[in-house]
This record gives sequence, structure tokens and C-alpha cells, in this order.
Amino acid sequence: MKPGHTGWQHLVHSTRYSLKGLRAAFRNEAAFRQELGVCGVLLPLAWWIGQGPVEWVLLVGSCLLVLIVELLNSAIENVVDRIGTERHELSGRAKDIGSAAVMLSLFTAGLTWGLLAWEKFLG
Repeated sequence: MKPGHTGWQHLVHSTRYSLKGLRAAFRNEAAFRQELGVCGVLLPLAWWIGQGPVEWVLLVGSCLLVLIVELLNSAIENVVDRIGTERHELSGRAKDIGSAAVMLSLFTAGLTWGLLAWEKFLG
């Protein structure tokens, strides 16, 4: 982005770069595509399961959290791979920590959906 971009120009360019990143993740990251597909199925269900705006935001937000963390993990993996393909303890650790973050976001989403579905159907 050019240094002189401010206001609307900055917003337009930032949006363009963000959409470019989403397209790259969709094209190159199988896990992102899978999680996006699951979110595509779950989000309509959020209107049915969620009993009010707070529950709806928790359900939708937990899906978005998974996608956000997956994007960050993919960014970390790409930077590590860009640096070099040889094995290094710090490179492996960075990738493992990113993977752990995705796992925790999936756990959070599963817990959120599970508890709210439990309350709706069995509570």
C-alpha cells in the first residue's frame, strides 16, 4: 500500500488485501476449506439453536474464531516455509503452537455448540 493512502483509499486497499488473503487461503489451505464448509452448514443452524442474540453471537463467533485462528496458523506456516525447508526446532515449535491454537479454537467451538444444543434439545 502506498504511504499516502488515508481514509477511504486506505480502507479500499486494506479490504482488497484482505480479500486476496481469503482467496489465497481458500485456494491453498485444505483445512481452511474444510472449516469454512462446516461453518457454512452450522451458521444457518445458529438461527435455530440460538435463543436470542447473545447465543447467536456465541455460535457464529465460535465458528469465526476457528476460521480466524486457521488463517493465522496458515500465515505462520507460510512464513516458516518461506524461510527454509530444513528441519529446525524453532520452526517445528512455531508450527506446532499454531496447530495447538487451531485445536483449542475447535474445542471452544465444539463446547459452545454442544452446550447450547444440549440446552435447546435436552434442557
